Amino acid sequence: MLTAVLSWVLAGLLVAVALVVLVLMILTQWIAAKAERLVPARGKFIEVDGNRIHYVEEGEGRPIVFVHGLGAQLHHFRHTLFGRFGTGYRLIALDRPGSGYSVRRSDASGRLPEQAQVVQRFIEALGLERPLVVGHSLGGAVALALAVLHPETISGIALLSPLTHLEEEARRKLDLLYVPSRTLRRIMAYTMAIPASLKYAEPTMRFIFAPQAAPKDYMIAGGGWLGLRPAHYYATSTDVVAVERDLGRIEERYREISMPAGILFGTADRVIGIGVHGEPMLDKLKGIDFERVEGLGHMPQFAEPERVVAFIERIAARAFVSVI
Repeated sequence: MLTAVLSWVLAGLLVAVALVVLVLMILTQWIAAKAERLVPARGKFIEVDGNRIHYVEEGEGRPIVFVHGLGAQLHHFRHTLFGRFGTGYRLIALDRPGSGYSVRRSDASGRLPEQAQVVQRFIEALGLERPLVVGHSLGGAVALALAVLHPETISGIALLSPLTHLEEEARRKLDLLYVPSRTLRRIMAYTMAIPASLKYAEPTMRFIFAPQAAPKDYMIAGGGWLGLRPAHYYATSTDVVAVERDLGRIEERYREISMPAGILFGTADRVIGIGVHGEPMLDKLKGIDFERVEGLGHMPQFAEPERVVAFIERIAARAFVSVI
C-alpha cells in the first residue's frame, strides 16, 4: 500500500515538474516573440564563415567598425552614436555572432580568437580598407584580439570601458550566465533564463548603467528587448564561459600592438573597474590615448555620446593618417 502511494506521489511530482517546464517554455517563446516584434531587424545580412551576420551602416568615407559588448547588440552604437559624426566616415555596427539578429554557426566556441577572426572576415567580406575598430566592454577584448592576431586588417582601435585582463572575481558578477555545460545552457535558455531575466531586468540595468540612470527608451531604442530571447542568452552564456580560455594569453601580447590606440574609461564603472582593466594598459600600449572620465559608469556611449564621438574621431585622425 505504501509503495503504491509513493508511486502516485512521485508520478504527481513528475507531472507537476513537466507542467512547470511547459509553462516556462511557452512564456519564453511569448517573450521572445514580443522582443522581435518591438525591435525588428533593421540592417543587412551577410554570411561569414558559416555565421549569418546582421549589420547596419551609415555614411561614406573611411570605415569605422563598431563591436558591442556582452549581452548587447548593434543598437548600443546605432542609437547612441550614429548621426553624431562629422562627414567622411562610413560607420558600420554589427551584431556579434549569436547576439542581436546575428546567428552563430552551430559548432562555434565563442572564443576570442574565433570572434576576432569573424570580425576580420566580416571586414574582408565588405571590402573595407583597414578600418578603425571601436570596441565596448567585451567588444574591447575582441578588438584587442583582432589587433594582436590580425594587425594587418585594421588601422587602429578605440576602446570604450574595455575588458582587458582576466579577473577571477568577474565570474561572481555573472553567476547566472556562467554555465559551462552546453546542454544545461540550452535547457536554461528555453525554460527559466528568459522569464528570470525579464523579472530582474530593472535591477540589472541599474547595475550596468550606474551611477548614471538607464535611459527610459533603452529597451526599444537601445535594443534591450533583444537580450530576452533564448538564442541571445545561449550566446551570451557561451561568451562568458569562453573568454576565460584566451584572455590571459592575449594579455601577454598587448605590447606587440603598434597601431594607434585609445581607451576611454569612467572612474565609476562598477562592471569593469578602471584600476584593473584601464590603467594597467598605460604601461602596455605605447603612445596610447587614455581618457579618464570622472564619475562615468560602464555605458559612456549612452551617458556622454558627444564625448565618445570626439574621442573616436581623435583616434581615427591618427589611425587613418597611418595608412595613407
